[in-house]
Amino acid sequence: MDVEEMKRHIRDTFGGVRTLEANGDTFYIYDPGRDLPAERQLPFATIVTGDHYDGASALGRPGAWRLNIGLTRSAYARLFPHGSDGGVDHTVTDTVLPHPVYAPQHWVCVVDPGEATLARVRQLLAEACAFAARKHANHRSRQTSS
Repeated sequence: MDVEEMKRHIRDTFGGVRTLEANGDTFYIYDPGRDLPAERQLPFATIVTGDHYDGASALGRPGAWRLNIGLTRSAYARLFPHGSDGGVDHTVTDTVLPHPVYAPQHWVCVVDPGEATLARVRQLLAEACAFAARKHANHRSRQTSS
């Protein structure tokens, strides 16, 4: 799957998602009303196409890109029950890995997702979007009950 196919998949699969772009990278935020204040606009997934934020995945290689997905603590623990040992080679492609920077916040990443990870990536994206939707709904209900 190339980067444009992944962008299309996320855009066409998940309702209520707003897409923000900067520096060639794409950020997916659950915001069905398109009215979240800036401080609440936290993505549940990102696609990065260069080493703008970290160099761990060597995204300067031709065609390289990385999908990052924010998970719940339990979803992350299912994938990495012993956490991240810090000895991960983040340049490996088509493998779900702890995020090089945001693993402590339960983020995972995949450089150049392909056949080996596609089904898992789709499942993880669905879980991440559902988690973002729950957080959004919880925030809205707290606002209306106060």
